[in-house]
Amino acid sequence: MKAWIFLVLGVLLILVGGLWTLQGLGIVGGSVMSGVTMWAIIGPVVLIIGGALAFLGIRQRQGQ
Repeated sequence: MKAWIFLVLGVLLILVGGLWTLQGLGIVGGSVMSGVTMWAIIGPVVLIIGGALAFLGIRQRQGQ
């Protein structure tokens, strides 16, 4: 059961981190975050953490 939680949370963080990165780079507009360099830095960090959680979820599911 914990594997699904890691996997779902990881995928959500990957999506959010990707969106924040694109907003920070000014590629996605329409937000106060658009064009703000801080979000171009925070986004990839969140994306990497999400990738690690998704990887853990996949590994745990394979071990079952």
